[in-house]
Amino acid sequence: MSGAAAKRAHIRLVSLDCDGVMTDGTLFYGEDGRQWRAFHVHDGVGIRMLIEAGLEVAFVTASRTDAIRRRAEVLGVKHCLVGVGDKKEALVELCSRLGIGFDAVAHMGDDLNDLPVLEAVGLAATVPNAVPAVHAAAGYTTGRAGGAGAVREFAEWLLDGRDSAGEGE
Repeated sequence: MSGAAAKRAHIRLVSLDCDGVMTDGTLFYGEDGRQWRAFHVHDGVGIRMLIEAGLEVAFVTASRTDAIRRRAEVLGVKHCLVGVGDKKEALVELCSRLGIGFDAVAHMGDDLNDLPVLEAVGLAATVPNAVPAVHAAAGYTTGRAGGAGAVREFAEWLLDGRDSAGEGE
């Protein structure tokens, strides 16, 4: 079993970047200047699967948009950290509140501002369209691109590891 696969059973919090992970990174601007994002329905199902399995899920993003807050609300994600300048610091605070050590955190990111988190958590994950430095830090890379069901793929892989360890049900 690979190092990343062995860590799956111990994860208690899944932290997700938004742009480039839950979306393909494209930003649409309306005539009114509002930003629009497209979220993949399969990712939503994967996030709900994680929550139903008893895992905490957090959105941790530098973006400041109501669309991300609304997506979290619809999916039942209790921890929606938007406008975050330092993702690692934000996760340290969240983990402290939840009583979860960084070794029990999985973070999925795709860009340079995710690196401090990816290098500190128990399980670092990314998508094929991530920047090279993130690929180097990640223990798991999805086959699907960000915004195309990558979060669902990661959720299924993570939960399969918990089930095989006898902890998922």
